Amino acid sequence: MVYIRKMNLAGLDLNLLVALDALLAEASVGRAALRLNLSQPAVSHALRRLREATGDPLLVRIGPRMELTPRALALRAPLAQALDQVRGLFVAEGFDPATSTRGFRLMMPDLVVDLMMPTVLQQVAVAAPGVRLDVIPWRGPAVMTPDFARTVDLVVAWTGEAYPGFHRQSLYTDRDALAVRRGHPDAGRLSDLAVFNAARHVAVVGAGERDDAIEPFLRQAGIERRIALAVPSYLQALRMTARTDLVAFVPRRLIVALAGPLDLVTVEPPIDPGEDRQYLFHPVLAQFDPGAAWLRELVLKVGRGL
Repeated sequence: MVYIRKMNLAGLDLNLLVALDALLAEASVGRAALRLNLSQPAVSHALRRLREATGDPLLVRIGPRMELTPRALALRAPLAQALDQVRGLFVAEGFDPATSTRGFRLMMPDLVVDLMMPTVLQQVAVAAPGVRLDVIPWRGPAVMTPDFARTVDLVVAWTGEAYPGFHRQSLYTDRDALAVRRGHPDAGRLSDLAVFNAARHVAVVGAGERDDAIEPFLRQAGIERRIALAVPSYLQALRMTARTDLVAFVPRRLIVALAGPLDLVTVEPPIDPGEDRQYLFHPVLAQFDPGAAWLRELVLKVGRGL
């Protein structure tokens, strides 16, 4: 559409292009008016403006009929294509899980990976066998830069703090309990505060943290447990608990999930730290992305069905 490139587009009423498309398709002011649901005078006025804009009559009367000029004939295909492209700007991109080969990046702590990902993967394998999921290490809000945030499709975290540029939804709740190996000599007595204090504990201290997340609560309650070992993840804590007489104070759902493979036992703690809550965060920019929305709904369904 060479003539448009030479025009001032800021002064062009794009509705004229819709009218031009109808006129070129129908080669009749009357039929174009019916197609556009406009009056004939309105379409005649649009034709006059189009003639002025293009410097070409576009439609000329030959005998009883109106016929397209050579320039109008040349415009039919590129105009229809251009209008289709413009309409496509306002149509949401579709997502078909069954045929998609899209990759998604999920940021979550290791305990959520162990607790949820087996079920998530089973459901993805059935509904979207070509989809790939990449799990990346969890980062706190302080290090979530805008550039990094644009590379993540969803985040699962226990923090109630909002990540800038993300929406937050409740995913699941949990409570902490004690994990010990089956056959631990004090397994039946660890609910007693004195025995709990005397036991040797494994703490979970994440990267960049100074203490186990449970430690501030225990100190407020006047409890100073004996920490014999600190590791960076809940999974490592449970593996060490399974092979020693150490005691781990960790989320109950994780103990239950790994009790069979690791031969663990859940013990009620002598003090209840209250409810743990995990949240799902997703970028505001992905709110209407059908692929990202599909993944969010799947993860939410798995988490809330725990």
